[in-house]
This record gives sequence, C-alpha cells and structure tokens, in this order.
Amino acid sequence: MTCVRGEVPEDCPHFANGAAPAETEDPAEHDAGSGRQLRFPWTGNAMGPADLPYLAGASKLKLLTLAGASDAGKTTLLAAFYLLIARGIRPAGVEFAGSVTLEGWENIAGSLRWTSTSGPTFPSHTSSGSGRHPGMLHLALDTPQSRCELVAADAPGEWFSYWASNQASPQGEGARWLAERADVFLVIADSQALAGPDRGQARVALSNLLRRVGAEAAGRPIALVWTKCDVVAPAEMEVRIKEAAQRSLGHFQEFRVSMLPPQGEEARNRGQGIVELLQWILAAKPTAVPPEAHGDPSRALFQTFGAFA
Repeated sequence: MTCVRGEVPEDCPHFANGAAPAETEDPAEHDAGSGRQLRFPWTGNAMGPADLPYLAGASKLKLLTLAGASDAGKTTLLAAFYLLIARGIRPAGVEFAGSVTLEGWENIAGSLRWTSTSGPTFPSHTSSGSGRHPGMLHLALDTPQSRCELVAADAPGEWFSYWASNQASPQGEGARWLAERADVFLVIADSQALAGPDRGQARVALSNLLRRVGAEAAGRPIALVWTKCDVVAPAEMEVRIKEAAQRSLGHFQEFRVSMLPPQGEEARNRGQGIVELLQWILAAKPTAVPPEAHGDPSRALFQTFGAFA
C-alpha cells in the first residue's frame, strides 16, 4: 500500500502497518450514542470575561455594575432580584426567558431561603482574593418591547474602595474593568453604615465613589440605591449624600430597597423597592460610549459583536 500523502512508505513518518494512523480523538467529545458533539461553553456557575463572547455573539448584552463598599448589600440585592423573579414577582409584562448561570444564582441566593434547619441569612461576603475580574450572572428577561440579556457583576466592595481613591490602583483593576464596560451603574448607599458609629468614614467613602463614577460614566444611566432602608439614616446625612450625588453625577435616579419591611410596617411589605429598581434597569438606555484606544482585545471583541456599546 502506498502512502496517502504520496511519499515513499519507508520515508513517510505517518506510514504505519500499511495505513495512515487514525486521528486521536477525545472521548469527551462523543456521547454514548453516535455523532460528534461540542462541549458546552458554560457550566451554570458565574461567568468570566472569557465566557461573555458566547452570549455577545447572539445578542446585545446589558452589563449591570453595582458599585459600593464592602458589606453594603450588593450581593444580597442581586439575590433578591433572582428570588423575586423565581416567585413570579416581577415588573408588569416581564417574563423569565432563561439563564446560563442558574447555579451561580443559586450559590448567592441559597442563603436567603428557608431550610429545614435554619431561617434565611445574608449571602457570604464576596471575596476580593478570587481574581482580578468579577463573577457575572446572566438573566434573559422578555419585556413588552424586546428581550433583555442582563449580565450582573458580583464584585467585591474592596475593589471599588481602591478604585474610588485612585483610578489607576492595581487593587482596583476589577472595578476599572467594569467601569469601562458597564451599561448601567448602581451606586450603593448603605443606610446602616451611614447611620452607624462610623458614619463619617462611610460618607467620605461614598462621596469619593460618587465622584469616580461620575467621572467615568460618560452619560450612561446611574441610580443611587439606598440599601437596608429598614434602618433610617439621619436626615442631615441623607441631605449631604444627595448633594454629593448631584454634584458628581448630575442626572441620576434614586431608589430605596430593603429585604426587611420598614420599621413599624407589616412583614408583607418585605422587598420594598426591588421590583421598581429592576423595572428601571430593564428600561434604562445607555448612550454610546466612544471606543477607547487602550488595546484591550476583549473590549474590541465586545464592540465587534455589538455588546457593551
């Protein structure tokens, strides 16, 4: 038998036992039946930057960035979105249409559920030592106008603290990455921290963050979100924060949310403001952000597919 490549058999490194060797195949690429199958591009857990082009290639994404200090309630707010949607509590006309990160959602929302041995607790702190990029959670939601592919970033508060103090801080790289790509910003104001013994430090930190977001937003929609509103912050403190937001952000929306009912109100009023905030997020339309010449290949890929304008 001659070599399939036309070589003299003795001189051909691919010739063996009268036939060309079979190609090496990965058993994981085949199922028990027949036919070749592709590997899934996701695991169900939170996504990273390398996973996003899979979604961006099919439709335009809306990247939601929650900027706030550590323990301000960012992860709890994301978990509340998911749990309310799962229970059918959502804005009028909005329907759940799928997610590729259901396990990731369950990881942050599981602690808020009742179990046979314990009641709900708050999600664990998002660690700042897990990498330089945030975990991102996906929800596909059908609205009366169109489908929204919402991607929400669950990022550590420490990143935003470093970034607010120094835009070029190496420790704030994750926050900087998000600020460059976000379509919608939520700046989180922790009512409990602003009413506590360290409220002066909390106010300064939030004012710094408002200035940084205002400098980076470039016209993209921003909401000031007061979390833990079952705790009432001093009226003077709220006035100062609103003045700082007006100076730094210009135009912004304001929401008050809490997993617990306000003091003196019935338990049926749990989850105040969360559905209204989600409705605003879905409707918010960011203005185009000029492309930046920083040579980031992931940013260029997003622009190619029309995700993260």
